[in-house]
Amino acid sequence: MNQPTSMKQISFAQDAQLVGTLLEALSREQASLVKADIDSIEALMEEKSVLLQRINMTAKSRYAELAANGFEANESGMLAWLKHQAKPVINQQWLNFQKTLSQAKEMNRLNGVLINKHFNRNQQLLNHLQGNSNAGDVYGKNGQAKSHAYSRGSLVA
Repeated sequence: MNQPTSMKQISFAQDAQLVGTLLEALSREQASLVKADIDSIEALMEEKSVLLQRINMTAKSRYAELAANGFEANESGMLAWLKHQAKPVINQQWLNFQKTLSQAKEMNRLNGVLINKHFNRNQQLLNHLQGNSNAGDVYGKNGQAKSHAYSRGSLVA
């Protein structure tokens, strides 16, 4: 690591604010997914895209400042910078930011699970409408579990 000539203050306040806003958008998305409100989900997709672009830009800016101050332009450099600062307040802000970021990642993962469930349900409905409903059925019309064993007659050529 090169010694920086002048130590410019590196901040992740904007990153933290943007991730907080993303977390709010993900919460609204989750509520819309539960209600199957497609119009709201579509609007939130654009909002999330813009937020992610802005988060990416602020991270790149932070990395550039790290490099200008003689640290690696990555998360390892950020940790080294934090250690060099030796300020508990800044370390706590970074930890809070990382916690919020982890919450956003987990909420995004959960939203992905909800989206996948909607997709699978819609695929089953489409299969049913197209007459392909028997392929995935587990229960017969009488409510009993279907056996996927083939009868001997269907195997004979």
